[in-house]
Amino acid sequence: MRPSDYFSVKVILFTALSVLMFSSKIFTQVINEWTSKGPGGGGALFSPSFSPHDPDELYIACDMSELFRTTDLGITWTETDFNEMTGNNGADVRFTNDPQIRYCINFEGDLRTPHKTTDGGSTWNPLVSDPTSGGAYSFLCDPNNSNILLVSSYTNLYFSSNGGATFSLKFSNGSGCYIAGAFFDGANIFVGTNSGLLTSINSGLNFSISSAGGIPGTEAMVSFTGAKQSGTVRLFCVTLGSGDVYPGVTGADFYGFMNIYSLDTGNPNWVIKNSGINSGHYPFFISMSTENISTAYTAGGSDAGSPVVYKTTNGGNNWVSVLQTVNNQNVFTGWSGHGGDRGWSYGEYALGFQCSPSDPDIVAVTDLGFPHITTDGGVTWRQVYVDPSDQNPMNASTPTGKYYQTTGLENTSCWWLTWADEDNIFGSYSDIRGTRSTDGGNLWSFNYTGHSNNTMYQSVRHPVSGIIYGATSTVHDMYQSTYLTDARINSGQGRIIFSTNKGQTWQTLYNAGRPVIGLAPDPNNANRMYASVIHSTLGGIFVSDNIQNGGSSTWTKLSNPPRTEGHPFNIKVLNDGTLLCSYSGRRNPSGVFTASSGIFISTNSGASWIDRSHSGMLYWTKDVIVDPHDLNQNTWYGCVFSGWGGPPNGLGGLYKTTNRGVNWLRINSLDRVGSCTISPLNPEEMYMSTEVNGLWYSGNINSATPLFTQVSGYRFRQPERIFYNPHNTNEVWVTSFGNGIKKGYTIPPEILLNVTAGIEGFRNGPSQVQDTLRIFLRNSFSPYSKADSSVIFLNTSGNATAEFINAAGGNYFIQTLHRNALETWSAVSLNFTNEATVNFDFTSSQTQAYGNNQVLKTGIWCFYSGDIDGDGTIDLTDGSLIDNDAFSFSSGYLPTDVNGDNLTDIADAVFADNNSFNFVGKITP
Repeated sequence: MRPSDYFSVKVILFTALSVLMFSSKIFTQVINEWTSKGPGGGGALFSPSFSPHDPDELYIACDMSELFRTTDLGITWTETDFNEMTGNNGADVRFTNDPQIRYCINFEGDLRTPHKTTDGGSTWNPLVSDPTSGGAYSFLCDPNNSNILLVSSYTNLYFSSNGGATFSLKFSNGSGCYIAGAFFDGANIFVGTNSGLLTSINSGLNFSISSAGGIPGTEAMVSFTGAKQSGTVRLFCVTLGSGDVYPGVTGADFYGFMNIYSLDTGNPNWVIKNSGINSGHYPFFISMSTENISTAYTAGGSDAGSPVVYKTTNGGNNWVSVLQTVNNQNVFTGWSGHGGDRGWSYGEYALGFQCSPSDPDIVAVTDLGFPHITTDGGVTWRQVYVDPSDQNPMNASTPTGKYYQTTGLENTSCWWLTWADEDNIFGSYSDIRGTRSTDGGNLWSFNYTGHSNNTMYQSVRHPVSGIIYGATSTVHDMYQSTYLTDARINSGQGRIIFSTNKGQTWQTLYNAGRPVIGLAPDPNNANRMYASVIHSTLGGIFVSDNIQNGGSSTWTKLSNPPRTEGHPFNIKVLNDGTLLCSYSGRRNPSGVFTASSGIFISTNSGASWIDRSHSGMLYWTKDVIVDPHDLNQNTWYGCVFSGWGGPPNGLGGLYKTTNRGVNWLRINSLDRVGSCTISPLNPEEMYMSTEVNGLWYSGNINSATPLFTQVSGYRFRQPERIFYNPHNTNEVWVTSFGNGIKKGYTIPPEILLNVTAGIEGFRNGPSQVQDTLRIFLRNSFSPYSKADSSVIFLNTSGNATAEFINAAGGNYFIQTLHRNALETWSAVSLNFTNEATVNFDFTSSQTQAYGNNQVLKTGIWCFYSGDIDGDGTIDLTDGSLIDNDAFSFSSGYLPTDVNGDNLTDIADAVFADNNSFNFVGKITP
C-alpha cells in the first residue's frame, strides 16, 4: 500500500468513528464540561499550601467556598468539587510523606470538619474521629509521618498518632486556644500558640509550655514557622498584642503587629528580629522552607494600603522588602496593580502566605483579591489569576481597560449576563461592579465608564432601542443570608444607569437613592420601564413612562403588594400588561423572618396587587420564571429558599403553576432553590440553581413528577442564574455567587489545533516528507489523562490542523505519536476554546517541547527519529529492527523507514544509532 493510500484509509476510518461519536453526543443534553470565563480574581483568598512532592502544585482557599488547585504553578486553576471539599479561611491543605494522603478542614454545612484524602485530593472523607465535633480551627500534620496529627477546637488542642482514628486532649485554654503553626522534628514537636510555645519531646505523648523567655505576656504568637539545617532547629514567630489573637483571627488584624522573634531550640530566650522592617509596615504571617534556617519570609499590610512581603537570608538579623508595589517595580501584574483598573489597595493586605516547604525561592501571597507567586526568592513576582499571555510587564504602570482571559481562578459573584449583540456581553457583578467582553466572552475587561457602585444586579437590553439598562447598588450580596436585615440594607444607595454603546459608557437614568435590584421594560410601551427599589419602608416597584428622556426621566412608586415590607426582587411585564413580581426575605431587628415575601401580580398597572403566593413562599422567595414555551404566559416557576427559626424552615424548593399562581405544586424540595431556566429549544429541559447543592438538570420538566439530577461536571456549590446565549443557543452560561461565570455547550463544538512539527529523519532541507501524526490532548494535571485525539497528515512544511470533537474547552498538553519519531509533548499546557483555533509551532524553538526534547536539523527543531518500537527510548532494539528490515530489502510504509523514502536501509539506521548512542528518550510531565 502506498503511504497516501494508507493515510486515506486511516482518515476514512477515523472520520467514520468521529461521526458516530459526535452523533451520540447530540442526544446527551445535560452539560458536564464547563469552562470558567471572566477576568480572574477579585475575591478574598486564603491558605496557600504548596506540595513538598511537586513544586508546581498549590492549593488556595476562598471565603466563597472554593478550594482552588493548580498543578502548573498558577498557569491554570481548577476548583475541588464542592461535594468533596468546601473551602474558607483555614482550609489549609496539609501534605504528608505520602503524596496521596493529605488533610484539610472542610467547611461544608457551616461546620469545620477535619477531612482526609487518600487519593491525592480526588475524594475527601471525614476522619474516623473528630474531637472538635465539627468545630476545628486548625489542623496540622507531620509532613514526614502521615499518622501524626494536631487538631484544635476553639479551646482545646488534640493529638493523634494513628491518622485520626483516635485523638487525645493535650492542651486547653478556656479563653481561646489559637494555634499559630507547628514544626515537626521527629520525636520533637513545636507548636506556636497564643499561650506560648508548646513542646513535646516524646512524639506527642506529653506537651508542655516551653520555659524559653523573651516574649512578654502582653504579646501572643499569631504566626509560627520552623526549619532544621545541620542539626539546628530554628523557629520564628510574629506576635500581636495578646488581646488581638484568638481562634479565627485573620490578616485583616495586621495593625496589631508587635514583633518578630526567633529561637534556636536549646537557647533560653526568644530574640527580637525586627531590623529592616519599615515603620508603617505590619507583618502578620511568617513562613520558611523546612530545611533552610537562614531564609524566611514575612507578609502583612501597610499604612499605604498595599500588601508587604519581607525576606531575610541571615536568620532574621536583617529583613529586606521584596514585594515592590510602587510602579509594580518587580511585579508582573494582571488587571490590579499600580495604575490599573484596581490599585494595590484593592488587595490591601496579606490574607494568606506560604513559602514552599521544599524550595526557599518559591513563595505565594494572597490578599483580598489576588494571588501572586515568586519563584526566584522575591526578585520578581507574577500574578496567577489572568492568562500569562495577558499579564503586564513589571516596572510599569498597569494599563486600564485592557482585556484579559482567566486562569480559572474566578472568585467573585456574577448575577446577570446581557448580550448587546453576538460579540458584546456585559456581566453584572458584586465588588468588581461589572465586566465587559467584546469577543463573545473569551476576554473580559473593565473598559467602561459611568458605573461606579459596588454592584450591578441586573442589566437588560431594550427590545426596541437596543439600549442597555443596569440596576446598581452600593450594597452587595443582596438577599443572601447575611443581607436580609434593615441594618445591612436600608443605608444603601443605588441608581438605574443606561448605555447606548453596548456597555462602554454608562449614564444615570434615575438616582433612586436606594439599592436597585430589578428592571423590566414594558413590551407594550417602549417608553415605560419598571424597577425594583429596596428599602424596608420606602422601597417597592417604581415606574417611568418617559425613559426616552434619559436622565430627565421621571419615576413614581406604585402601591405596595399586600404583606410586603420593601424587599422587591424580580419584576416582569407579561405580554397582556400584567405585572409579575417576587418579593424576597426580610428579617426584623430581632432576626426573625417576617411573612413579607412571595409572588404578586397586578392587572391594573400597579394600582393594586393580588397575592399569588403559595404558603411556602411567605418568607424567602427568590426568582420567578415564566415558561417561554407557554404562549399565554400562564406557566411560572417560583424559586424558594428555606429560612430558619421556625415557620420558614423546610419550605425551600421549586414551585410550579399553570394558572398564573392560583394553584402551585412543589415539584422539587431542595432546601434552597434560587433560579431556573428552560431551554429555548427544548420545552422539557431545565437547569436549576441552588444555594449549596450546585447546579441541577431536568429533561422532563413537564412531567407530573419531573426528575432532577445534579450536574456532576459543575463543581461549584452556588450557581445563581442560567443563560442561553440568544445568538447561539448551543451555549449555556451560568453565573454564580462567588465563582464568576462558567460556559458549557449542549453539543460541544470541535476544538482546532493548527500545529507545525518537524521530524528529524523526514526533514530534507526546507521541506519535509509528508506523513501522518497522531495528536492527543492530555489534561494539564496529574495523571495527565487523555481527553481526545486526532490523526493529521503533515504537509511538506510540517503543518496540519487537528480537529478534536470530544474534548471540552480547557487547558491541555499536546502529546504527539509518530510511526518512528520519539513521543514528544508540548512544553506547557495550552488553553483551548471551543470553536477557536490554537496555533502551536514545535519547530520554532527547542523550548517548545517538554524538557527541550528536540534536535536541530537544517535550522528547524525536530522530534528525534528512531523509536521504532514506540517504547519511548531509542536504543539497540530499534537498531536491530531496522537492520532486520534492511537485510531483507524491505520497502513501503514501514516503521523502520526512518527517512520516509519507502526503503529500509543503512540511511535509516544512522538516525537510530546516533540517538541511541546519546541515550535519547521521551520526556513527559
